[in-house]
Parts: sequence; C-alpha cells; structure tokens
Amino acid sequence: MPIAIVAERAGGPEVLQPVSIERPAPSGSQLLVRIAAVGVNFIETYQRAGIYAVEYPFIPGGEAAGEVIGTGPEAHGFSVGDRIAFAEGSRSYADYTLVDADRALPVPDGVDLETAAALPLQGMTAHYLVNSTYPVQHGETVLTHAGAGGTGLLLTQMLKAKGARVITTVSTDEKEALAREAGADVVLRYEGFSERVRELTDGAGVDVVYDGVGKATFDGSLESLRVRGMLVLFGAASGPVPDFNLQRLNSSGSLYVTRPSLPFYLRSAEERRWRAGEVFGAVADGSLTVRIGARYPLADAAQAHEDLQSRRTTGKLLLVP
Repeated sequence: MPIAIVAERAGGPEVLQPVSIERPAPSGSQLLVRIAAVGVNFIETYQRAGIYAVEYPFIPGGEAAGEVIGTGPEAHGFSVGDRIAFAEGSRSYADYTLVDADRALPVPDGVDLETAAALPLQGMTAHYLVNSTYPVQHGETVLTHAGAGGTGLLLTQMLKAKGARVITTVSTDEKEALAREAGADVVLRYEGFSERVRELTDGAGVDVVYDGVGKATFDGSLESLRVRGMLVLFGAASGPVPDFNLQRLNSSGSLYVTRPSLPFYLRSAEERRWRAGEVFGAVADGSLTVRIGARYPLADAAQAHEDLQSRRTTGKLLLVP
C-alpha cells in the first residue's frame, strides 16, 4: 500500500512515522499526483512541533513534483502523464497526493522532477523578493542572510543577474564556498556583521536586507541599512522577532520594514504562472542553478527534519518516495 508520513501528535522529529494509507481519489478540480520528490521546508518543522496550529494526525508537506495520474471532472489544463510541481499543496509527504489544478505548475522539458521539487517555494520566494517586495536595481548593494541555504543561493543568483552587489552571511567555511560559487561579492560571518557592512559601504549602509533568519539577525539587519533603506523580513528560522518600538525606524533613518509571505504574491493564476515560468525557465536555460543538499527516503522524514533544524544542511532537502 502507499505510505504517508504522519504525526499523530505535536513533538520532535521522532513523531514523524510512515503509515500505510489508501491512495486518494481526485474530485472537483483536483489532480492526483504520483510524487517523485518532496521539498522539505522549515514551516513543516513548526507545524510538526505545534508552534503553528494544525490538526492531528497531520501529514506535512506543501511542496513537491511528480506525474499526474488522475484528474477530477472539473480539472482543466492538465492531462494524465503531465509533469507538474507545486508550492501550495498539502499532505505531500506521501507516495500520492492531491493538488488543485489552478495551483499546479507545469514542469518544462530540461528540468528533472527532483530539481522541480526543490524549486517552487524557494524559487518563487526569491522571485517575489527581488522583483516585487523590493525591486532591486542595477548597482544597488544588498545584504542577505543564510547565503548557503536553498533560498539564499537562489537569491544571490537572481540579485547578480540584476547587477546588484551582494553581501551575505554564513556560519562555516563550507557554506562560504557555496555562497561565493553562487556569485556573492562578500561573504561574512554572523558575529559583528552590521559593523562590517558599514565598513564595506563607507558608512552608508545597504539599500535592502533580505532576512529569513529573524530573531538572531533582526537588530543587525536594521543597523545595516542606509537612510530610507528597507528590511524585508521573510522568515524566522531562528525564532520570531520580539516586539519593538516603531520610533526606532525614525531615529535610524526613516527605515522601512515589511513582513511578506509567498501566498500574497501568488494572488492569481497569471501571477503564479509568471513567477514559476521565469524561475523554471531560468533553470531550463542554465542561468539559474539549484543546489540539492541532501536526499532522504520518504520514510526518513524525521532525519530530514532533525538535520534541517540543526543547521547542518546546505541547499534544498528532498524526500524521495
């Protein structure tokens, strides 16, 4: 029988267990997908741990790629045999899952399904950050954090394609090498990064900071900005940012802070297809490289969560049924 990874209760990685399930049947506008690979993301560790409210028993997963093997009567635009990926699904830690046709993303020729599974969430996140939240211009200086992570590596490549100067932070020499390979101009360690950023910009600060780390970097990110610069806080890998006095934005130079998330940048089928089309197209033509840091058998989802939370990983982690 097919299996899915199920958490019967909130807890550590050990609560993730493989369980035999019936293969789901598509209805309405749903597609039945045979999963080829699943993207593992930090949000799933929060859901598993009970930090974000979910109903238990819980099957994690919102991102995957695979082959359409069935369609509901109202599903349009896809046929059995099509290769698709998605970032807005559910219950994808499984051999099979269902996804609405309007949230499915066609995978172009030249992109294999494992790469496709590693790309939608982080690829479209990087796309909206540099094209929409703060549209980066040629010659601007940008600070990003976690430069060897899946999103960080994609961000750097997209920023360099726009002609930006990229400063990024990492924690190890190995991660520094990966960040430089992606095109980062300057790679810093986290300790004292804001002072180094000021030195590197002759005291002015950077135009924008893309911060997916959160609590541990937030203060330094604010201190790294130029007058009227923008802090784009798009994640909280180190924990949520504590409340702070908005007057600080004034005294630090009329700064901007925004807290975006992907669903609000996928507001229509047209926007979804635009972002996915540009990201997948860049991979297909070789101008964007996706680093898959590790592959785990689906049954080893607990190990993948443990490794992700330990900061031992680089690039994207995949589960492979």
